[in-house]
Amino acid sequence: MKIVGFWRDQQIRLGFLLENEILEPGLAGSLLASEEEQFFGDVNSFIRGADLAFKAAARLIEQRPPNAVHPLDSVRLAAPMWPSTILCAGSNYREHNEEKAGSPTSGKEPEFFLKTSDSVVGPEEPIRFDERLTRKLDCETELGIVIGTAGRHIPREHALKHAFGYTIVNDVTARDRQVRRSGSFTWYDLGRGKAFDTSAPLGPCIVTADEIADPQVLDIRTRINGELRQSSNTRNMIWTCADLIHFFSTNFTLKPGMVIITGTPAGTAWSTDKELGGHWQPKEGLVAATRYCLPGDVIECEIQGIGVLANPVR
Repeated sequence: MKIVGFWRDQQIRLGFLLENEILEPGLAGSLLASEEEQFFGDVNSFIRGADLAFKAAARLIEQRPPNAVHPLDSVRLAAPMWPSTILCAGSNYREHNEEKAGSPTSGKEPEFFLKTSDSVVGPEEPIRFDERLTRKLDCETELGIVIGTAGRHIPREHALKHAFGYTIVNDVTARDRQVRRSGSFTWYDLGRGKAFDTSAPLGPCIVTADEIADPQVLDIRTRINGELRQSSNTRNMIWTCADLIHFFSTNFTLKPGMVIITGTPAGTAWSTDKELGGHWQPKEGLVAATRYCLPGDVIECEIQGIGVLANPVR
Protein backbone atom coordinates (compact mmCIF):
# COMPACT_ATOMS: atom_id res chain seq x y z
CA MET A 1 0.00 0.00 0.00
CA LYS A 2 0.99 3.60 -0.58
CA ILE A 3 -0.30 5.91 2.13
CA VAL A 4 -0.60 9.67 1.62
CA GLY A 5 -1.84 12.73 3.41
CA PHE A 6 -3.90 15.26 1.46
CA TRP A 7 -5.91 18.40 2.05
CA ARG A 8 -9.70 18.44 1.89
CA ASP A 9 -11.94 21.09 3.49
CA GLN A 10 -8.91 22.69 5.19
CA GLN A 11 -8.02 19.46 7.00
CA ILE A 12 -5.41 16.82 6.29
CA ARG A 13 -6.94 13.44 5.48
CA LEU A 14 -5.47 9.96 5.28
CA GLY A 15 -5.57 8.35 1.85
CA PHE A 16 -4.35 5.39 -0.15
CA LEU A 17 -2.64 6.12 -3.46
CA LEU A 18 -4.10 4.04 -6.31
CA GLU A 19 -2.12 5.01 -9.42
CA ASN A 20 -3.81 8.29 -10.44
CA GLU A 21 -6.44 8.31 -7.70
CA ILE A 22 -6.62 8.61 -3.94
CA LEU A 23 -9.01 6.51 -1.88
CA GLU A 24 -10.19 8.34 1.24
CA PRO A 25 -11.29 5.74 3.82
CA GLY A 26 -12.97 8.43 5.89
CA LEU A 27 -15.66 8.67 3.18
CA ALA A 28 -16.27 4.92 3.13
CA GLY A 29 -17.75 4.53 6.59
CA SER A 30 -20.69 2.47 5.32
CA LEU A 31 -18.23 -0.27 4.32
CA LEU A 32 -16.43 -0.29 7.67
CA ALA A 33 -17.40 -1.97 10.92
CA SER A 34 -17.75 0.49 13.78
CA GLU A 35 -14.53 -0.76 15.38
CA GLU A 36 -12.61 -0.24 12.11
CA GLU A 37 -13.31 3.48 11.70
CA GLN A 38 -10.71 4.35 14.38
CA PHE A 39 -7.90 3.05 12.14
CA PHE A 40 -8.24 5.80 9.54
CA GLY A 41 -7.96 9.05 11.48
CA ASP A 42 -4.26 9.41 10.67
CA VAL A 43 -1.19 7.32 9.87
CA ASN A 44 -0.34 6.61 13.50
CA SER A 45 -3.84 5.24 14.09
CA PHE A 46 -3.47 3.05 11.03
CA ILE A 47 -0.06 1.78 12.17
CA ARG A 48 -1.40 0.95 15.63
CA GLY A 49 -4.27 -0.94 14.03
CA ALA A 50 -1.78 -3.50 12.67
CA ASP A 51 -3.27 -6.48 10.86
CA LEU A 52 -6.88 -5.45 11.48
CA ALA A 53 -6.25 -2.07 9.86
CA PHE A 54 -4.46 -3.67 6.91
CA LYS A 55 -7.35 -6.05 6.29
CA ALA A 56 -9.92 -3.26 6.45
CA ALA A 57 -7.84 -1.10 4.07
CA ALA A 58 -7.35 -3.98 1.64
CA ARG A 59 -11.10 -4.52 1.55
CA LEU A 60 -11.74 -0.85 0.80
CA ILE A 61 -9.09 -0.79 -1.92
CA GLU A 62 -10.61 -3.87 -3.55
CA GLN A 63 -14.13 -2.39 -3.48
CA ARG A 64 -12.96 1.14 -4.37
CA PRO A 65 -16.26 2.91 -3.55
CA PRO A 66 -16.76 5.76 -6.06
CA ASN A 67 -17.82 8.28 -3.40
CA ALA A 68 -14.46 7.84 -1.61
CA VAL A 69 -12.16 8.26 -4.62
CA HIS A 70 -10.51 11.54 -5.68
CA PRO A 71 -8.47 12.11 -8.87
CA LEU A 72 -4.87 12.64 -7.80
CA ASP A 73 -4.58 15.86 -9.78
CA SER A 74 -7.58 17.33 -7.92
CA VAL A 75 -5.98 17.31 -4.46
CA ARG A 76 -2.98 18.88 -2.77
CA LEU A 77 -0.74 16.38 -1.01
CA ALA A 78 0.48 16.93 2.54
CA ALA A 79 3.16 15.07 4.45
CA PRO A 80 1.86 11.54 5.09
CA MET A 81 2.88 11.87 8.75
CA TRP A 82 4.47 14.19 11.31
CA PRO A 83 6.69 11.89 13.37
CA SER A 84 7.36 13.20 16.86
CA THR A 85 10.89 11.82 16.65
CA ILE A 86 13.12 11.49 13.59
CA LEU A 87 16.26 9.54 14.46
CA CYS A 88 19.03 10.49 12.04
CA ALA A 89 22.15 8.59 10.99
CA GLY A 90 24.84 10.71 9.36
CA SER A 91 27.91 9.68 7.33
CA ASN A 92 26.36 6.37 6.27
CA TYR A 93 27.66 6.22 2.67
CA ARG A 94 31.41 5.85 2.10
CA GLU A 95 31.18 7.90 -1.10
CA HIS A 96 29.73 10.85 0.86
CA ASN A 97 32.44 10.52 3.50
CA GLU A 98 35.09 10.71 0.78
CA GLU A 99 33.79 14.06 -0.52
CA LYS A 100 33.75 15.97 2.77
CA ALA A 101 35.77 16.90 5.83
CA GLY A 102 35.15 14.09 8.29
CA SER A 103 34.71 14.28 12.04
CA PRO A 104 36.63 11.84 14.29
CA THR A 105 33.68 9.42 14.21
CA SER A 106 32.75 9.69 10.50
CA GLY A 107 32.33 6.22 9.03
CA LYS A 108 33.18 4.56 12.36
CA GLU A 109 29.73 4.73 13.87
CA PRO A 110 26.45 6.34 12.79
CA GLU A 111 26.42 10.06 13.56
CA PHE A 112 23.40 10.34 15.84
CA PHE A 113 21.17 13.42 15.78
CA LEU A 114 17.47 14.23 15.99
CA LYS A 115 14.80 16.15 14.15
CA THR A 116 11.19 16.60 15.26
CA SER A 117 7.78 17.13 13.70
CA ASP A 118 8.52 20.87 13.77
CA SER A 119 10.99 20.24 10.92
CA VAL A 120 8.51 18.43 8.66
CA VAL A 121 6.87 19.79 5.52
CA GLY A 122 5.09 17.90 2.78
CA PRO A 123 5.40 17.60 -1.01
CA GLU A 124 5.60 20.92 -2.90
CA GLU A 125 5.77 22.88 0.36
CA PRO A 126 8.64 25.40 0.45
CA ILE A 127 11.97 24.91 2.13
CA ARG A 128 12.62 28.20 3.87
CA PHE A 129 15.79 30.11 2.97
CA ASP A 130 16.67 32.16 6.04
CA GLU A 131 19.93 34.10 5.78
CA ARG A 132 19.88 34.71 9.53
CA LEU A 133 20.22 30.95 9.97
CA THR A 134 22.42 29.95 7.04
CA ARG A 135 23.88 31.04 3.73
CA LYS A 136 24.92 27.47 2.91
CA LEU A 137 21.64 25.60 2.58
CA ASP A 138 22.21 22.05 1.36
CA CYS A 139 19.91 19.11 0.61
CA GLU A 140 20.27 15.34 1.05
CA THR A 141 17.93 12.61 -0.22
CA GLU A 142 17.53 9.86 2.39
CA LEU A 143 15.50 6.69 2.82
CA GLY A 144 13.23 6.93 5.84
CA ILE A 145 12.21 3.87 7.87
CA VAL A 146 8.78 4.18 9.51
CA ILE A 147 8.62 2.11 12.70
CA GLY A 148 5.55 -0.09 13.05
CA THR A 149 6.23 -2.31 16.05
CA ALA A 150 7.68 -1.15 19.35
CA GLY A 151 10.93 -2.57 20.65
CA ARG A 152 14.09 -1.93 22.64
CA HIS A 153 17.49 -3.61 22.10
CA ILE A 154 16.19 -5.12 18.86
CA PRO A 155 18.45 -7.81 17.37
CA ARG A 156 19.64 -7.12 13.82
CA GLU A 157 18.21 -10.38 12.54
CA HIS A 158 14.68 -9.35 13.61
CA ALA A 159 15.00 -5.62 13.01
CA LEU A 160 13.13 -5.29 9.70
CA LYS A 161 10.07 -6.90 11.30
CA HIS A 162 9.73 -3.63 13.22
CA ALA A 163 9.47 -1.58 10.00
CA PHE A 164 5.96 -0.53 9.01
CA GLY A 165 7.17 0.97 5.76
CA TYR A 166 9.49 3.40 3.99
CA THR A 167 9.37 7.00 2.84
CA ILE A 168 11.66 9.76 1.53
CA VAL A 169 13.10 12.47 3.75
CA ASN A 170 15.17 15.42 2.53
CA ASP A 171 17.73 16.07 5.27
CA VAL A 172 17.99 19.83 4.65
CA THR A 173 21.17 21.12 6.27
CA ALA A 174 22.71 24.45 7.26
CA ARG A 175 26.30 23.57 6.39
CA ASP A 176 27.83 26.70 7.89
CA ARG A 177 26.14 25.80 11.19
CA GLN A 178 27.02 22.10 10.99
CA VAL A 179 30.69 22.09 10.00
CA ARG A 180 33.17 23.63 12.45
CA ARG A 181 36.90 23.67 11.73
CA SER A 182 40.02 24.61 13.68
CA GLY A 183 43.16 24.11 11.63
CA SER A 184 43.07 20.53 10.41
CA PHE A 185 40.49 19.45 13.03
CA THR A 186 36.82 19.24 12.03
CA TRP A 187 33.77 18.63 14.21
CA TYR A 188 30.03 18.84 13.62
CA ASP A 189 27.35 20.86 15.41
CA LEU A 190 24.54 18.57 14.30
CA GLY A 191 21.89 20.21 16.45
CA ARG A 192 22.02 23.71 14.96
CA GLY A 193 23.07 22.46 11.54
CA LYS A 194 20.30 19.93 11.06
CA ALA A 195 17.20 20.73 13.10
CA PHE A 196 15.23 23.82 12.10
CA ASP A 197 12.00 24.87 10.39
CA THR A 198 11.39 23.05 7.06
CA SER A 199 14.54 20.92 7.45
CA ALA A 200 12.70 17.61 6.92
CA PRO A 201 10.47 17.51 3.83
CA LEU A 202 8.81 14.08 3.98
CA GLY A 203 6.78 12.11 1.42
CA PRO A 204 5.27 11.87 -1.09
CA CYS A 205 3.91 8.68 0.48
CA ILE A 206 4.71 5.84 2.84
CA VAL A 207 5.12 2.49 1.10
CA THR A 208 4.30 -0.41 3.39
CA ALA A 209 7.09 -2.88 4.03
CA ASP A 210 5.33 -5.73 2.22
CA GLU A 211 5.94 -3.85 -1.06
CA ILE A 212 9.69 -3.35 -0.46
CA ALA A 213 11.13 -6.80 0.13
CA ASP A 214 14.70 -5.52 0.47
CA PRO A 215 15.38 -1.88 1.41
CA GLN A 216 19.06 -2.33 0.49
CA VAL A 217 18.56 -2.48 -3.29
CA LEU A 218 16.85 0.86 -3.98
CA ASP A 219 18.17 3.48 -6.41
CA ILE A 220 18.39 6.93 -4.79
CA ARG A 221 18.72 10.26 -6.66
CA THR A 222 18.63 14.02 -6.16
CA ARG A 223 17.94 16.57 -8.88
CA ILE A 224 18.22 20.32 -8.38
CA ASN A 225 16.62 22.40 -11.12
CA GLY A 226 16.69 19.25 -13.24
CA GLU A 227 20.44 18.62 -12.77
CA LEU A 228 21.34 15.18 -11.41
CA ARG A 229 23.40 15.81 -8.26
CA GLN A 230 23.18 12.49 -6.43
CA SER A 231 22.78 8.97 -7.84
CA SER A 232 23.50 5.84 -5.87
CA ASN A 233 21.84 2.77 -4.38
CA THR A 234 20.97 1.90 -0.79
CA ARG A 235 23.25 -1.14 -1.07
CA ASN A 236 26.09 1.36 -0.59
CA MET A 237 25.10 2.17 2.99
CA ILE A 238 27.75 1.40 5.61
CA TRP A 239 25.08 0.43 8.14
CA THR A 240 21.97 -1.23 6.73
CA CYS A 241 18.41 -0.42 7.72
CA ALA A 242 18.49 -3.42 10.05
CA ASP A 243 21.75 -2.19 11.60
CA LEU A 244 20.26 1.24 12.24
CA ILE A 245 17.07 -0.10 13.83
CA HIS A 246 19.29 -2.15 16.15
CA PHE A 247 21.57 0.84 16.82
CA PHE A 248 18.85 3.35 17.70
CA SER A 249 16.91 0.83 19.80
CA THR A 250 19.86 0.77 22.19
CA ASN A 251 19.04 4.35 23.22
CA PHE A 252 15.29 4.49 22.71
CA THR A 253 12.31 2.22 22.83
CA LEU A 254 11.35 2.52 19.18
CA LYS A 255 7.64 3.27 18.97
CA PRO A 256 5.11 3.09 16.14
CA GLY A 257 5.31 6.25 14.06
CA MET A 258 8.94 7.07 14.78
CA VAL A 259 11.11 7.53 11.68
CA ILE A 260 14.78 6.66 11.14
CA ILE A 261 16.62 8.37 8.29
CA THR A 262 19.59 6.56 6.88
CA GLY A 263 22.15 8.94 5.42
CA THR A 264 22.86 10.30 1.95
CA PRO A 265 25.26 9.43 -0.88
CA ALA A 266 27.83 11.65 -2.62
CA GLY A 267 26.93 14.76 -4.58
CA THR A 268 26.03 17.37 -1.97
CA ALA A 269 26.97 21.03 -2.44
CA TRP A 270 29.35 20.54 0.50
CA SER A 271 31.55 18.46 -1.79
CA THR A 272 32.56 21.55 -3.79
CA ASP A 273 32.97 23.87 -0.79
CA LYS A 274 36.70 23.93 -0.08
CA GLU A 275 36.20 26.36 2.80
CA LEU A 276 34.33 23.62 4.67
CA GLY A 277 36.66 20.81 3.59
CA GLY A 278 34.80 19.58 0.53
CA HIS A 279 36.62 17.67 -2.20
CA TRP A 280 34.42 16.78 -5.16
CA GLN A 281 34.83 13.27 -6.56
CA PRO A 282 33.69 13.27 -10.23
CA LYS A 283 31.17 10.57 -11.10
CA GLU A 284 29.76 9.83 -14.52
CA GLY A 285 26.37 11.46 -15.02
CA LEU A 286 26.51 13.73 -11.97
CA VAL A 287 26.66 17.51 -12.19
CA ALA A 288 28.90 19.18 -9.60
CA ALA A 289 27.23 21.90 -7.54
CA THR A 290 28.44 25.43 -8.23
CA ARG A 291 26.69 26.87 -5.16
CA TYR A 292 24.37 26.05 -2.30
CA CYS A 293 20.58 26.19 -2.62
CA LEU A 294 18.89 29.55 -3.15
CA PRO A 295 15.30 30.80 -3.46
CA GLY A 296 13.80 29.67 -6.75
CA ASP A 297 15.54 26.28 -6.75
CA VAL A 298 13.46 23.10 -6.96
CA ILE A 299 14.75 20.02 -5.14
CA GLU A 300 13.60 16.57 -6.30
CA CYS A 301 14.39 13.60 -4.09
CA GLU A 302 13.70 10.22 -5.69
CA ILE A 303 13.88 6.68 -4.31
CA GLN A 304 12.97 3.62 -6.34
CA GLY A 305 9.60 2.13 -5.41
CA ILE A 306 8.53 5.18 -3.40
CA GLY A 307 8.41 8.12 -5.81
CA VAL A 308 9.62 11.70 -6.06
CA LEU A 309 9.48 14.27 -3.27
CA ALA A 310 9.70 17.76 -4.77
CA ASN A 311 10.06 21.03 -2.83
CA PRO A 312 10.87 24.59 -3.90
CA VAL A 313 13.25 26.81 -1.95
CA ARG A 314 11.77 30.19 -1.01
